[in-house]
Amino acid sequence: MPVGNRKDPYNAYSFRVEISGIVRAGFRECSGLDATTDPIEYREGTDIGPVGRNTPRKLPGMVKFSNITLKWGISDDKDLWEWRKKIMQGTTERRDGSIILIDNTGEEKARWNFFAGWPSKWTGPSFNATGNEVAIETLELAHEGLVRA
Repeated sequence: MPVGNRKDPYNAYSFRVEISGIVRAGFRECSGLDATTDPIEYREGTDIGPVGRNTPRKLPGMVKFSNITLKWGISDDKDLWEWRKKIMQGTTERRDGSIILIDNTGEEKARWNFFAGWPSKWTGPSFNATGNEVAIETLELAHEGLVRA
């Protein structure tokens, strides 16, 4: 018996990254799209919790965002490296950007926008003369906010 139209989830391998001022065609991996609110425990002497005395209240604390990690095959394109180099030389250049999930037809299905991002860590490729893997660069972006648009 049919229950309605079936909607399959989207594949994780189809995504695009946009960073203001930097155009990059492809990334192998993107992770770190999360936001956490740490609980703050608080109790007054007269508080009686839902299960009795000595139960603290749990209040929402600050919202924290993980760094976004991008991985891609190294090429002649040095735009992201140049951005990281500015940070190492003492010039912080913050940029907004987006991680965009696309379906198999190339249509945008979801977007996560980050704000005031800057490259906090760069990791170069590992080399192995007996391997046949693509050389991968990694960049971590610290940022001050993430929203799903």
